[in-house]
This record gives sequence, structure tokens and C-alpha cells, in this order.
Amino acid sequence: MKRMLIVMAVTIAVSSVALGQMKTLKNNNNSVEAQLIALEKQAWEAWKNRDGSFYQSLLSEDVVGVGSQGIFNKSQTVKAISTSTCEVKSYSLDSFKLVMLDKNTAVFTYRGTQDATCDGKAEPPTVWASTVFVKRGGKWLAAFHQETPATQAQ
Repeated sequence: MKRMLIVMAVTIAVSSVALGQMKTLKNNNNSVEAQLIALEKQAWEAWKNRDGSFYQSLLSEDVVGVGSQGIFNKSQTVKAISTSTCEVKSYSLDSFKLVMLDKNTAVFTYRGTQDATCDGKAEPPTVWASTVFVKRGGKWLAAFHQETPATQAQ
């Protein structure tokens, strides 16, 4: 009986600690998600405004970008944004999902809708996007980004 009481007491203590850690993890994920949503919105706004300097600070030195025209590094991406011929009338982002691989690595996905043209051609109205963020020097940096045009049936 005494042993059972000790086991129950230890179980309750361990459960309390574990639940506290889960709550902290959830709160941390909410904070990270809010930061990454803000960064993605800033990135789309920078694309709209051809602000390559924002991408210079957002992208990691070893970033890989994948788009319909190929695979891009940091300097290629910054140049492409700065010299873009795209006209962006409007855009919105939603359906955010965050997966923390560890405390410094996040996979972030979302849906982007846009009314935009590049080189006179309409951009896909809806894309599914994914960005891998890494935290370096206390700052979230995009290390990978990819977009896939959505099919009509979403």
C-alpha cells in the first residue's frame, strides 16, 4: 500500500511537469507561428514593392528557392525581386501550419492567393507555399522556399 502511494505521488508529479512543458511548448509554437506569419507577410509585401533589400536580410546565406523557372540561391533571388516586372494588385495568406523540427528549425506552410502578373502573364491565383526557417543569431531566416500552383479543386 505504501509503495502504491509513492508510485501514485511520483506519477502525479511527473504528469504535472510534463503537462507544464506541453503548455510551454504550445505557447512557444504560437509565438513562433506569429513571428513567421509576420515574416511571410513582409516577404510578400516586399515582392509586391520590388524590395530586394528585405530579402537580403530574410534569406540565409545558403538558402535554396524552388520555382517554376528553376532553383535559386540568395543573390539570384535578391536580384530577381529587385528587378521584377511583376505587378501585384492584391494578395492574401491563410491556412498556416507550423511544424517545429527542433527549437531552431521550423517548417512553415500556407496558402497564398494573388492577383498578379509577371512579364504580362497572369500568376497562378492560388499557390501552396512552404518555407523552412532556421534560427541563427537569434533571428529567423528563410533557408528554403517553394511554391506550387493549386489545382482548381482546392
